[in-house]
Amino acid sequence: MGARKTSGADLPAMRPALTPEARENQMISLAMDLVEKRIREGTASSAETTHFLKLATSKTMLEKQKLEEENKLLRAKTEAINAAKDNEELYLEVLKSMKEYSGEDDGEGEEYEC
Repeated sequence: MGARKTSGADLPAMRPALTPEARENQMISLAMDLVEKRIREGTASSAETTHFLKLATSKTMLEKQKLEEENKLLRAKTEAINAAKDNEELYLEVLKSMKEYSGEDDGEGEEYEC
């Protein structure tokens, strides 16, 4: 078996991830920590440095804001669709109640014999 290159002091203690998403977030966090360490030490690759420089541009910030607004719009549309479904269900219940109240029989009620 091979020995591990990193010591326990280099990596923050993390409990095992319970879901794939949590595992992915752990890996992202570890990668970010490693790149941050490299940038501070002056050993970061040009690709690593360029990545973070691009994040700081106004274009990237505007794109992020646009995505956030698009997400808000999608959530609002979803809520509107759900509200429309709820309204339709209420409307059908009202129609059914009015039919019952007016004495119309749709075949579902009990039949009375005189």
